[in-house]
Amino acid sequence: MTRTLMAGAVALLAAGPAAAETLSLGAISGYLNGLGTVQADFTQIAADGSEQTGTLYIARPGRMRFEYDPPQETLVLAAAGAVAIFDDKGDARPETYPLDRTPLNLILAETVDLTRARMVTGHRETEGGATVVTAQDPERPDTGRLRLVFTGPPVALRQWQVIDAQGGVTTVMLHDMQTRADLPDRLFNIQLNTPEDGRR
Repeated sequence: MTRTLMAGAVALLAAGPAAAETLSLGAISGYLNGLGTVQADFTQIAADGSEQTGTLYIARPGRMRFEYDPPQETLVLAAAGAVAIFDDKGDARPETYPLDRTPLNLILAETVDLTRARMVTGHRETEGGATVVTAQDPERPDTGRLRLVFTGPPVALRQWQVIDAQGGVTTVMLHDMQTRADLPDRLFNIQLNTPEDGRR
């Protein structure tokens, strides 16, 4: 199963119409800034090759929720300037990190501008026509990098890879992304999602 998913990730990097052109950084920035509130299924491949699936919710700016499918009960929330990781052991309090110390801040920032100096370290087109952008926080390059894969036009985000400071890569492939206008705020409230407040 792991090999199949990894092969799918490679295929996605080569996906897209042969006539497609490399998407500009301005067009990609505009797409991310207009992403708004969306829902998608995801497949995650960790650095060790293990895979998990689940549902992703994004409410830009600043909010994201990863719900992992059973048997995992992990929940990851980005909200209020923090990333909270609720493990499946039922601990009362999540591990929390500042959002601006993670690569996810690059797509959740209030204004995404990939044309900023020293922000993009790679910008290329695959043989299949997808556009791959590798970005980092120019003020905090030690927080890791984010490699984003887009198809288009019209621009569409297909996957990203988080590359940590040690070089470990976690891939998230997105499926069936849809605009959602009805996501309740409680989905992104870290306090309301703690086990003691009734999440489990």
